Amino acid sequence: MAEHPYDYRIVRGFVFSALFWLIIGLVVGLWIAFEMFYPALNLTPWLSFGRLRVVHTNGLGLGFGLAGIFAATYYILQKLTRTPLVFPGLARLHLHLFNIIIALAALSLFAGMNTTREYAELEWPLDIAVVAMWVIFAVNVFATLVKRQEKQMYVSLWYIIAMTVTIAVLYIVNNLEVPVNLFKSYSLYAGINDANVQWWYGHNIVGFIFTVPILAMFYYFLPVSTGLPLYSHRLSIVSFWSLIFAYLWTGAHHLMLTPVPEWIQTVAIAFSIFLIAPSWGSVVNGYYTLQGNWEQMRSNFLVKFFILGITFYGLQTIQGPVQGLRTLNAFFHYTDWVIGHVHMGTMGWVTMTISASFYYMIPRISGRPLHSVRIANVHFWLILVGQLLWTVTMWIGGIQQGAMWKATDADGSLTYNFLDSISSLYPYYRIRFAAGAVYFVGILLFAWNIVMTIKKKDT
Repeated sequence: MAEHPYDYRIVRGFVFSALFWLIIGLVVGLWIAFEMFYPALNLTPWLSFGRLRVVHTNGLGLGFGLAGIFAATYYILQKLTRTPLVFPGLARLHLHLFNIIIALAALSLFAGMNTTREYAELEWPLDIAVVAMWVIFAVNVFATLVKRQEKQMYVSLWYIIAMTVTIAVLYIVNNLEVPVNLFKSYSLYAGINDANVQWWYGHNIVGFIFTVPILAMFYYFLPVSTGLPLYSHRLSIVSFWSLIFAYLWTGAHHLMLTPVPEWIQTVAIAFSIFLIAPSWGSVVNGYYTLQGNWEQMRSNFLVKFFILGITFYGLQTIQGPVQGLRTLNAFFHYTDWVIGHVHMGTMGWVTMTISASFYYMIPRISGRPLHSVRIANVHFWLILVGQLLWTVTMWIGGIQQGAMWKATDADGSLTYNFLDSISSLYPYYRIRFAAGAVYFVGILLFAWNIVMTIKKKDT
């Protein structure tokens, strides 16, 4: 039986949106992965690597990531407050506006309209639309919280509030710009201030999309899918406030060994190392929730998504702060090591957690069992193998790349030129493409499984 009286149509709409943009983003990702060792694929300016890369990052980060977050948020919000959405019509407007924005964003980036600011590439008319969409979302979140029937606020709601408030502040501050025409604008900031604001935004927009709301899902869906109480609510709250306190100070670790004042770099390093503690507070909380019930890793197909997901999160939250240290940063920065680091989080932690959340939600809101647990298991192993092969290949390639850039002869001249380092990476790029193809097959199975589960109700 479907669950009532909550409005889950909006959840289903965002699930479909997430799956659509996930597949589009991965197709673009495979294309540019092929371009890395077969440059002839740069057939037209619209298909050049520079344009497609931002379509890939925005399509997956915003198209898939945000749609998955909105779907889970609308589900969790109603369940934890025991209150239907206060403005269901506004939520439907949110869904339509979201997809229009993502489609226009993809078209504008294909056309080369780009502010050239990482994760903030959209031009000013779309920025205004994004802010309007976010206000619509925030109104529903806070109105439902105000009218909630359940007075106690579980930790997932705190993470949702933090995401809703912080992304609004980050997006508005970093995208203050001066338009020169309908399709071009320039940042209000300049020089060092511009770089500092950009990476304060760049680091935190990733964190408050790929960490904070994903933790909200993890804290909600792990206990309900296992039937086990969370190990420690106190630890979850301590981890939450520690994470929120420290996260916003770490952006300058992207600017190590640059003209940014050294004390700002040092503050960023210190807070980055501090972040390991609250991050691992959530990891430990997840592991101990399963204490004495680890057989669910075999008997409950959802558990391995959540546990492997939080494990990748834990590994990434050690790797990130450590590679921010000046000595290691001097070696790894700008190499493919960093690309491997980012994709362990997005392909591992984020996608696994969203996948498991969809597998939990869709049967319950559609009133049908999952189409195939076997397909879900195959999906898990394909994305696990694809992700590991992808990231480990990039780590090894990044180490080789950094070593070649810094190798010198006895007279102090560089041993290798830049093209030498690029051509030496071709074998790694071929492996990366193959790993991406394996991962993509797993995602196709995931989408098929979800669609067939929903479709069953209509047949």
